[in-house]
Amino acid sequence: MKKTLLIAISAVAGLVVLGGLGLWLFLDANQFRPQLEAAIGGALGRKVALGNVKVALFSGGMTIEDLSIADDPAFSTAPFVTAKAVSVGVDLMPLIFSRSLHVKSFRLVDPQVVLLNSSSGQWNFSGLSQGGASSSAPAGGSMAAMSIAIQKLEIANGRILVGTPGVRGKERVYENVNLEVSDLSLTTQFPFRVTAKTPGGGTVTLDGKAGPVDVTDAADTPFQATAVVSHLDVASTGFIDPASGLAGLIDFKGSLASEAGRLRSKGVVNATGIQLVQGGTPARVPISIDYESDYGRKARTGVVKQGDVHIGKAMAHLTGDYSAAGQAIAVRLKLTGERMPAPDLEATLPAIGMVLPSGASLTQGTLDVNLSISGPIDRLLISGPITLANATVAGFDLGGKLGALSSFSGAPTATAGAANTVIQTLAAALRVAPDGIRIDALNLVAPAIGALTGSGTIAPNGNLNFRMAAKLTGAAASQLSRVTSVGQPANGIPFLVQGTSANPVFVPDVGRAVSDLAKDPETAKKALSALGGLFGGKKR
Repeated sequence: MKKTLLIAISAVAGLVVLGGLGLWLFLDANQFRPQLEAAIGGALGRKVALGNVKVALFSGGMTIEDLSIADDPAFSTAPFVTAKAVSVGVDLMPLIFSRSLHVKSFRLVDPQVVLLNSSSGQWNFSGLSQGGASSSAPAGGSMAAMSIAIQKLEIANGRILVGTPGVRGKERVYENVNLEVSDLSLTTQFPFRVTAKTPGGGTVTLDGKAGPVDVTDAADTPFQATAVVSHLDVASTGFIDPASGLAGLIDFKGSLASEAGRLRSKGVVNATGIQLVQGGTPARVPISIDYESDYGRKARTGVVKQGDVHIGKAMAHLTGDYSAAGQAIAVRLKLTGERMPAPDLEATLPAIGMVLPSGASLTQGTLDVNLSISGPIDRLLISGPITLANATVAGFDLGGKLGALSSFSGAPTATAGAANTVIQTLAAALRVAPDGIRIDALNLVAPAIGALTGSGTIAPNGNLNFRMAAKLTGAAASQLSRVTSVGQPANGIPFLVQGTSANPVFVPDVGRAVSDLAKDPETAKKALSALGGLFGGKKR
């Protein structure tokens, strides 16, 4: 009985002593602040300022009310990291009995991190791995005052701003950033997981391993990760001018690997509602790209090694290079495709500001393209030859639009919206730019009509301005010779296409015929006579 009582009294006494130590440490925890500031600052090579420090005895840690880590002075005088609350996991026994601080974990709650990337490709965190060797390391405080073994590093509900030194107000903001790093070490690999919300409400998840930390440049630390990006809003990324018209949602699933300053990425990009130019409208079908890219961080240039573009059953190939050295990413790409099913591509035309006439659709045909895509991504220039072959445009009567031309071909007058136009070939040189679309060397061959040639523009608002000529063949030419007193001119019958893409209007080009009168009276006479028979003297 006495022995039991003695044990109980000893236990109570031990608890009182331990409680007293805990109370003393709770009241005097700020004694460790200089050590923490010196150790963290020495490890990072940055000045670190901490607020009030408390010991949470029963949770096995310390809490810090405020944290501020200075930026590299070459980038900014504002803080690199700020946090209202930091939880530090420590070994309590060494802390209590020898006042030696062994840090096991850090958890930053609601921090803000500012990442700055200079024109030379350097990041403001590049020098962190140099630790106390950095000239910006804080003076005073001995790293030997405590040992650090970080088993876990966490960021909870963080906010990351990504920008350029000296440029304020244009940072890209990533909210709700969560980071978990286990067994953090400078000399070995360590696993990590990052999740974040992107501007515009998308999400990013990275799972992988990083390390060993590059002691020369932390940004060159190798890593491998799987990446999942969901509903990234192109217009909200901050990489482009919102007024450019470039828009859409991007989903990505693939892999990222960085080593020696080169980032290799491979995976599948799915784009929905893509719009490429101002005045365009979102594509009505998704676009999928199987791609592989190699990017040099310091040169800020990359190469698209593979880019298989899938639109329904149509596939094109995208290759080239790109640069992130300017204010916006600039590209030099080539898009090639052969015998792509035209009906599958029709729904993508609005993305570049082109639409078929109201009620019309492509039901047959193949398309060949050989396009160059160049310039900043928010001011793209797309140019090159396109060829449409063996196509049928349902719901559009080209002969009817040309007035009496439909009767020349022997075709009956069609019911509105029921006619089809068969196109043997349509070849042209296409140029799509922020100021609109230009089509040159246009040559359309419709077996029932003949050949239509010319050039013109489509404004961003859809207005048409084309100067064309029609060379009738077959029955249409025979009918024209019966209607007019002379045959058709050698250069074709001049006419204009006006109105809008949705509602094109064909009118006689009397001005061009009159202009030709001085050059070749006989040809002009034929043109004017043909115009009278073709259009009945009236605009349609």
